[in-house]
Amino acid sequence: MAGYVSEAVIRRLPGYYRHLRELEAEGVRQISSQGLGTRMGLTASQIRQDINCFGGFGRQGYGYSVPELREHIGKILGVDQVHRMLIVGAGNIGRAIARSDSFSDNGFRTVAIFDNDPHKIGLSIGNVTVSDMADLEGYLSQNSVDIAMLAVPAAKAQGVADLLYACGIRAFWNFVPLDLKLPADVSVVNVHIEEGLEILSFKMKQAREG
Repeated sequence: MAGYVSEAVIRRLPGYYRHLRELEAEGVRQISSQGLGTRMGLTASQIRQDINCFGGFGRQGYGYSVPELREHIGKILGVDQVHRMLIVGAGNIGRAIARSDSFSDNGFRTVAIFDNDPHKIGLSIGNVTVSDMADLEGYLSQNSVDIAMLAVPAAKAQGVADLLYACGIRAFWNFVPLDLKLPADVSVVNVHIEEGLEILSFKMKQAREG
């Protein structure tokens, strides 16, 4: 795989993977860059450029093998292996993530949920039981976790992230409207829901005024 891949290409990869899974489920065995581009709203040239970042998978005059390309992109994304995910915050967002089947289908398995609310501790959510935050360090000392999903109050997020980092967590899926300050060896993906709505509001305003 190429040493440097642009953020724009990385953000398109899950879309490729999703569409290829859908095509495979529909029984489609091969597809051209033009066909895939039309389906995804991209140009054939953009499809080829993106995929060529990771090596040439297509064949001239044949296009792409859907199963092979789906498998290759799955490996690039790392979803061909299981990632153990811990959720901190058993509120609405945390519960929704824990109950979703789509994450486990893509190799992301929720192994634990933690909260400090005594009314939530002990509740079963999905296939796991909410544990006390006081037990978090002990759990991480005994169990391997790849990803921490944060859905806690903003005032507590940095402290929780620092604790998780000290316990060995190096990947964060952050739903808190706060930019976490973490060392350079940490991977963070922020999902700021309010920002998404604000962007949608901007686009609606543009459409009305345009």
